[in-house]
Amino acid sequence: MKIGLIGYGKMGKVIEKIAVSRGHEIIAKSTRTTPVEDIDFTNIDVAIEFTAPEMAVKHIKHCVNQQTPVVVGTTAWIEDLPKVKSYVQENNGALLHASNFSIGVNIFFAVNKLLARLMEDHMDSYDCTIAETHHTQKIDAPSGTAVSLANDILLENANLTSWLHEEEKTPEVQNDQLGVTSFRKKGVPGTHVVRYNSEIDTLEIKHTAHNRMGFALGAVLAAEWLHGKTGIYTMADVIQF
Repeated sequence: MKIGLIGYGKMGKVIEKIAVSRGHEIIAKSTRTTPVEDIDFTNIDVAIEFTAPEMAVKHIKHCVNQQTPVVVGTTAWIEDLPKVKSYVQENNGALLHASNFSIGVNIFFAVNKLLARLMEDHMDSYDCTIAETHHTQKIDAPSGTAVSLANDILLENANLTSWLHEEEKTPEVQNDQLGVTSFRKKGVPGTHVVRYNSEIDTLEIKHTAHNRMGFALGAVLAAEWLHGKTGIYTMADVIQF
């Protein structure tokens, strides 16, 4: 495939390395000094977008207008998802978005849902919390992955109806809430822990990323999967359990 990169920071460079190793060609790179409007999309098969929340919607619409499928790894723009979905559908575009492209994290998502269902009848004894730790350059808090984990728990466990977030400390919550805590530490690619704690014991599941390779590989796999399609997808469509 011929791939266009929208965003060429640390993640973009790792994506380029993996894409080339899989036989693909990077034919365009949009950076802060080279906006997408200056890129020739004529021969781009799929675009991969990792930029900033305030830029994501504009980039998605531009790709749709250019009839180019786009894989979006930027997070913290999901409040705009309903209008983005309408735009993609009305213009017969192709969008694959995810809070995390790592294969391991998406398995973690599935385990989190199962655990939430199993714990539903035992929440009178357990408190549920999520803790996420990332590098100090990460813009959004909580992470998109933590938000996905929290929202999935709410969907699967009727005892919990909302979540509350704090940075660097565990939030004080009501009985029907779960607490989400964000930590920022130098050099940490990403760690997420879902914990059920009681007076008797603690049950937890954890995912630790060692580097950006897993996220980048997942994004390239998503681009390979999206090529030639139209519609709106997530990594759950790519990885079917």
